[in-house]
Amino acid sequence: MSSLFPALTDDPGARVALRFGDRSLTYAGLAAAAGAVAARVRGAERVAVWATPTLETAVGVVGALLAGVAAVPLNPRSGTKELEHILGDSAPSLVLAGPGEELPQALAERERADVDVHDTGAAYAAPAETPAPALSPEAHAGDGDPALVVYTSGTTGPPKGAVLPRRAVAATLDALADAWQWTAEDVLVHGLPLFHVHGLVLGVLGPLRRGGSVRHLGRFTPEGVARELDGGATMLFGVPTMYHRIAEALPGDPGLARALSGARLLVSGSAALPVHDHERIAAATGRRVIERYGMTETLMNTSVRADGEARAGTVGTPLPGVELRLTEEDGTPLTAFDGETVGEIQVRGPNLFTAYLNRPDATAAAFTADGFFRTGDMAVRDPDGYVRIVGRKATDLIKSGGYKIGAGEIENALLEHTAVREAAVTGEPDGDLGERIVAWVVPADPHSPPGLEELAAHVAARLAPHKRPRALRLLDALPRNDMGKIMKRALPRG
Repeated sequence: MSSLFPALTDDPGARVALRFGDRSLTYAGLAAAAGAVAARVRGAERVAVWATPTLETAVGVVGALLAGVAAVPLNPRSGTKELEHILGDSAPSLVLAGPGEELPQALAERERADVDVHDTGAAYAAPAETPAPALSPEAHAGDGDPALVVYTSGTTGPPKGAVLPRRAVAATLDALADAWQWTAEDVLVHGLPLFHVHGLVLGVLGPLRRGGSVRHLGRFTPEGVARELDGGATMLFGVPTMYHRIAEALPGDPGLARALSGARLLVSGSAALPVHDHERIAAATGRRVIERYGMTETLMNTSVRADGEARAGTVGTPLPGVELRLTEEDGTPLTAFDGETVGEIQVRGPNLFTAYLNRPDATAAAFTADGFFRTGDMAVRDPDGYVRIVGRKATDLIKSGGYKIGAGEIENALLEHTAVREAAVTGEPDGDLGERIVAWVVPADPHSPPGLEELAAHVAARLAPHKRPRALRLLDALPRNDMGKIMKRALPRG
């Protein structure tokens, strides 16, 4: 088993590995700090990490991985019931947290170990009474051993812990390095939370596997993005909400436009980036945002390549090592790559999780007999293989008038209307059509909202008449989760 982080074991030096605000660690400093954590947790099966956007979280996770111990990142915004479920399900030996970090009552009776990163200058010195051990290249950890247990959002019940093996982390990060031409010279900037795959695996472990650097903003702001890109950062990771804020700020901020135009790679993920925001950013900066597609259970499946066409509304082609197919409701693979025929995405490859922790029933139900994972995401494929996500099977596939319609493309069309600030699309029962399309809209001007006929004509002209909304619901805001995804199950009913 080769190391997940060769730069820590081969030649740790004075290059900056991590920077959070004005605090930083070099590779030598990270090797020492994470080595101290590894010595503390070695032999445990799992440890929880209180995943605040801090150096301590990154060091804690890396230390656990160096020790061959699975890390369970905990969302600091989780409620008591959710935290108690995750702790009871994962049974961590202890909780890693920053010194002085106040933990909720649900964690009060758990053994705690502080992650001590007390010197954040150019060189890290371990406390004299606890010298950092020499690092070994994770010799006792195998490719199939658990690296992380990441809990899903639990929209249909209590969160499930997806067990991600070390090979999945390595395979995804190496496939992205191929697709994005990601090297040790790259400096990544982002402001993503560290309890999700996007911010933690891609945003922290990704740069460390390459031997590069990550600068975490703490709290995302367009001004922070501009500062870091002007200061040498080459890549930006964000979610659609962040890119929307960037698009809104660009007209009045030529410095932001200049900084973005100098970036090597702008990447959006965790939800679909509206085409309107794609085009606004491209027009102002000359740079196109690329999208990729993944899940907690699969890590990354597809991406637009750095040397490929950044086609708005698509998530590119399957990554190296990933098999992807679209299937009918009965599981029959689709053969039509026509950009119109909708099917469920199923994937197979080394990027997949191994199981839902303590849930053999759910694990078995998630896979087909031939080893493909049922994602529950619906998509179409263009003739050249590009994948376009049209929504979730449970909430975004609308069967209306004999057609299978994805909500995502209607949402994109609605967002192109000047009177629409935010939009979501769902289906609801209809005696004639089976389901009718409902548009949930946040108006750009609350005092002059668009009407149903206006929006229906707008969508019909861009897509097809059968895809037009048949009902309109106006809202002040759409419910969203921490990653900016619209929570359609939280939309008001009745």
